[in-house]
Amino acid sequence: MHIDNTAFLHWIDAHNAFDPHNYLDFVIEDAVVGAVHRQRLALLRAHPGIFHVEDAYVTLDPRLDTPLARAEAVAGVLREWRDAGLFPGWRDELYRVSAGFDAPPLMALERAAASTFGILRYGAHLNGVVRKDGHLHLWVARRALNKPEHPGKLDHLVAGGIPAGLSAWEVIIKECHEEANVPPELARRARPVSLISYMLDANCRRHRDLIFIYDLELPETFVPQNTDGEVAEFYLWPIEQVIEVMATTEDFKMNNNLVIIDFLLRHGYVGPDDPHYTVVAQRLRSPVMW
Repeated sequence: MHIDNTAFLHWIDAHNAFDPHNYLDFVIEDAVVGAVHRQRLALLRAHPGIFHVEDAYVTLDPRLDTPLARAEAVAGVLREWRDAGLFPGWRDELYRVSAGFDAPPLMALERAAASTFGILRYGAHLNGVVRKDGHLHLWVARRALNKPEHPGKLDHLVAGGIPAGLSAWEVIIKECHEEANVPPELARRARPVSLISYMLDANCRRHRDLIFIYDLELPETFVPQNTDGEVAEFYLWPIEQVIEVMATTEDFKMNNNLVIIDFLLRHGYVGPDDPHYTVVAQRLRSPVMW
């Protein structure tokens, strides 16, 4: 089938829309771990015993000199902001804060506040692949309407954020059970195959995401069942239908489009002779993440 690669560029551009002039670096122990929008600085200045707002960066009071002390102090402020309605979708789930994926954690932060502080967020997505009559299909999930983020959008068979204390593999196994009721012996066949990264600004928040991608070949007889109430429906679509929906609508949760593009590149649906191939392949891994 003919694939219009301009749709790929549209989604990649949308995930790399940011303006460094609107943000101050968030610094801990001389390491840049995030970014805070200038419109949020007044909130931080209201807590001078915790946050220090300098001309070019934001940091924490030096007396908060351990990851635990930082996490506890900031958590108290975040609960105050939550009660004031600043954080819809509070999760009671902690993300680790560090200068990079392989760097040591400097503190932990409530998931709902991650983009407010522009910290690196980590996630894991799984492509549920079925070869039916020799033809490639993907399982697609529709998110429940009561989800705090992206309700009703199309999603991968399995996807989830990586909270502090869990590995990407542990998240995949956990989410396989909770989101699709994939038996453990089948879930363990999943293989890490790629990653994508991006940075975008929206609503005075910076989204800096690194997503690890897994593929899982599933038998035709397998039918997913949601067990945690977060998925409304599942569909088994031929790859052509996935491409059509991704390229012509906004039905997929936004970052799923990048994971689908990565899948198409890896499986040969787009190659070096196609327009924009090198640009698409390079920009799936934004250098600002490293």
